Formats: sequence, structure tokens, C-alpha cells
Amino acid sequence: MPISPNQGSTGGGTLVTITGTNLSNTSAVKFGNKSATNITQISPTQVTAVSPSGAGAVGVTVTTPGGTSNPVSFFYVGAPFKSSLGTSSGPLAGGNSITISGTGLSTATSVDFGGVTATPTVNSDSSLSVTVPAGAAAGPVAVSVTTAGGTNNGLTYTYVDSPTIGTINPTSGPTSGGTAVTITGTNLDSTDSVTFDGTPAPFSVINSTTLSAVTPPGTAGSADVAVTNPAGSDTAVGAFTYVAGPGI
Repeated sequence: MPISPNQGSTGGGTLVTITGTNLSNTSAVKFGNKSATNITQISPTQVTAVSPSGAGAVGVTVTTPGGTSNPVSFFYVGAPFKSSLGTSSGPLAGGNSITISGTGLSTATSVDFGGVTATPTVNSDSSLSVTVPAGAAAGPVAVSVTTAGGTNNGLTYTYVDSPTIGTINPTSGPTSGGTAVTITGTNLDSTDSVTFDGTPAPFSVINSTTLSAVTPPGTAGSADVAVTNPAGSDTAVGAFTYVAGPGI
């Protein structure tokens, strides 16, 4: 007499289908010593019922006017606990893979990102991988994981738009570097690097439209300025000019 699914939440509420023979006029379904609810006769060979709360492995039995069946195993699974996201932000378009760590993840069937569901790959009871779906708008969304034991949430993932560079001021400075530059644009609050002709520059985020940077040493001539965040990058070609100092 198989039962499907054969596992569910410790809190109960799992709809199971029991298949066997001579199941007509089923009067009771028990999970261990607890009675199931919402028992529905589908056919003489099939009955559905909703599991009560429980823990561990229990035997499920069906009672009809002819007696009580042999037990089949049902396993209660605790709700998952998520401890961390491997990556907490990414592009609005999605498509990047992240790792979720925690416990009770071995039966994970879905991961929800702000109402958009993705199917995970279970690595172990403590780890799963999932491809982030596209977001509706830039900003934080709640992340929840659903397993046979239930749904747990409490983590946040932030969708990020690609940055754009509007203006750079000043637009020139000495080849020795050290020039304080203000960069304005959009989606700059998640910036993780600023480069001048590929050389990283120290920077500080002021707000979503402004950041400051200090030019690294460079060679005389124009230099490309690039701003990068988890969603991508934007390059202002030849936007800053390195000026050689005088020589005698």
C-alpha cells in the first residue's frame, strides 16, 4: 500500500494519496496514533487524507469495515532553516547562480524571490544552488525556501540595475594621480569598483547618483573611466585626461 508523498511537515497539513486494495468505505486513516483529517474516497483503490502534526517516522494505516491495513511509513520533516545566501545581490535580469546554506534543505522543491519561483538543485541537506529569476524592479526582495517540511524565509536578496556614468568632474589631473573626482550617474549605490584605464581607484559611494574617487597614477593622455556593480558596468571612453608635469 504505497503513500505519496511519503514525507511532510512536522506541523501537519500534507495532502497524501494512499493506494491499495479494498479501500471502499474507509472510516479512518491514522498516522501513528493520530487521526488524519479530510479523508476523501477517490475509488476502491485510492484514498486521500491530510496528515496531522507529528515527528520522525510513523506508520500510516487505513481502516474500513473489513479491518485495518498494514502500516506504511511516512516521514515527518522539520521546516528548513536558512543561514545565509552565498551572494546577496545581482542583476535585475537574473540568470546568476547563488548558493543557499542552512539545514533541512535536502527536500527543497522551490525557492521564491519576491514572488517569483525558481527550482533549486540540492547539493546536500545544508546547501542548495539556484539560478536567480529576473526581478520586477531594482531593490530588495524576500527569499523563501520550500521543502517537504514547510516554507521558511528571513533572507533578503537585492536586485541591482547596471550603472550609468553621466558626468566626471574634474576631467583632468596629473599623471601622478591623487586627483579627487566626482562621478555622477545612476545606480551607483551598489558600485564595487572604479577604474581609470583598467587601474583600480579608491572610491566612496555618496548616494545612488554620486560617488567620489581618487585617480591612481596613469600615463599622459586620455583614460577610460569604468564603474562596475553586480549587474554590470559602464565605461566613459576617454573621460579623464592625465596631464604630464612640466620638465626642465
